[in-house]
Amino acid sequence: MTDQHIQSAFDRDLEEIQADIMKMGGLVEDAIRKGVESLLTRNEEIAEEVRKNDARIDSLAEQINESAARVIALRAPTAVDLRLILSVIKISNNLERIGDYAKNIAKRTTVLAHMRPIDENIGALRRMASLVQSMLKDALDSYVQRDVEISENIIAVDQDVDQMYNSLFREYLTFMMEDPRNISACMHLHFIAKNLERMGDHITSISEQVVYLVTGERPDENRPKADTISLENHPQLNETSPPKSLGT
Repeated sequence: MTDQHIQSAFDRDLEEIQADIMKMGGLVEDAIRKGVESLLTRNEEIAEEVRKNDARIDSLAEQINESAARVIALRAPTAVDLRLILSVIKISNNLERIGDYAKNIAKRTTVLAHMRPIDENIGALRRMASLVQSMLKDALDSYVQRDVEISENIIAVDQDVDQMYNSLFREYLTFMMEDPRNISACMHLHFIAKNLERMGDHITSISEQVVYLVTGERPDENRPKADTISLENHPQLNETSPPKSLGT
């Protein structure tokens, strides 16, 4: 009877942690959607909402990690259960970083709203954002369904995101060379594209955790990487020196 009680409590702990992961995933999905919406509509109120709501994502990440650590310490899980808990910790960390990138987009939106708009390739940025949003939705679905096929497809699709980033990088560089008045805005837009590209990487990491959770094997860590552009070749675009202070 005691063993059954312990197992029941353990199952409840796991269910609560996984429910928090899905709640966190929903908040991150909303942050991406609103962050991109604020950019496309130059809406500073939506951008501010994204920035404020990031604290909720961070709080959930901390709660999930603390709960997972407590389960490991008190329940001493083995085999599949331990794999689940370790995967949850990594997925939580990836979601938290994606939320940070959404917040960064919102930060830059508040600056871009006061600059001359650059509309030539806004459609490409919108398509890139839409693909990233779709990837995250699929990644969360694959986690719930324990669907390796969906996860493996996401890992492959990430190369498309990388290619989109490469293309946008070259376009922004061209705009800056053609007209120096475009430099500040293009730098901000470039880093927004880079934030989306990094989101794709973290979503891919979530998908890899699903594969590991289901199969016990890690996907090939030497997967192709289509992001071939290095900022080291363009020191004027170093993100450590943005064109305008973005605050905190």
